[in-house]
Amino acid sequence: MEDNTIPTAPGGKRIVFTGGSGKAGRHVIPYLLAQGHKVLNLDLMPFPDPSADVYTLKCDLTQSGQVFNALTSHFNMSGYLNDGLPQPPDVVIHFAAYARNMLVPDNECFQGNVASTYNVIEAACKLGVRKIIIASSETTYGVCFAQGDANYHSFPLEEDYDVDPEDSYALSKICGERTARTFARRYDVDIYALRIGNVIEPHEYERDFPGYLSAPRTRKRNAWSYIDARDLGQMCDLAIKKSGLGFQVFNATNDTITVHGTTKDFLAKEYPEIKITREMGEYEAPLSNRKMREVLGYKDVHGWRKYVKS
Repeated sequence: MEDNTIPTAPGGKRIVFTGGSGKAGRHVIPYLLAQGHKVLNLDLMPFPDPSADVYTLKCDLTQSGQVFNALTSHFNMSGYLNDGLPQPPDVVIHFAAYARNMLVPDNECFQGNVASTYNVIEAACKLGVRKIIIASSETTYGVCFAQGDANYHSFPLEEDYDVDPEDSYALSKICGERTARTFARRYDVDIYALRIGNVIEPHEYERDFPGYLSAPRTRKRNAWSYIDARDLGQMCDLAIKKSGLGFQVFNATNDTITVHGTTKDFLAKEYPEIKITREMGEYEAPLSNRKMREVLGYKDVHGWRKYVKS
């Protein structure tokens, strides 16, 4: 294994990735490694693929001292073979969190998510890291964990939408976005918040999508949108490469709506009462990734129609 003080390839970055052992991270990290980056995973669980060239440092992100220490750690044991002391990374990507409501009591979900995000951003900024990427959520749009049958204000859901959730998980993500904006302004750094949609792993297409397509109303809470975990890796890599934007929010979803038929026809038939604020693409996902495509250059690779038999 290479020493952690040098990149694995020209242009590669040294990345500290929190929560890399989770559902999204286990696919994002291999993508980043394949692009020539070097990754240290901060998690409470080991990385699920023991063959991957990634070391996991067990770290409680709600403890500020542990976070500062972890961001100035060797990336693996071979770091001790070098004369140089460990330095802060080039990039911090913060995905670690309680992943939804009902895993722990609401106050713990809020407290843990907000404290860990604050600690990671503060430590990274004070250590001189110039690029930070954090995981926000589709739930900020206020329907995913709403009580009963709530409606969206309008379509498409874009980053300037008046987010108004009623649950502790989504609230913790809004607090994370505001924390990011605050530190980006104070330290003049780039912090990009990805509002990540419903994460889909490769094996879930065959298992879950037939049910989604046969009962589309069950997908309302996800705005008939999703993000392939592998395409999320591309999004993170593009965010690393695009600098100088300060604080930004990006919807992190794939291009297309998860229903048969066009977006316009589906929304007009099923939800005619919800306002449409602009003309949408023929199959554009209601949780739109237009900003991700136009600003970062995202290209959809793993569209669901490649994997789901009609």
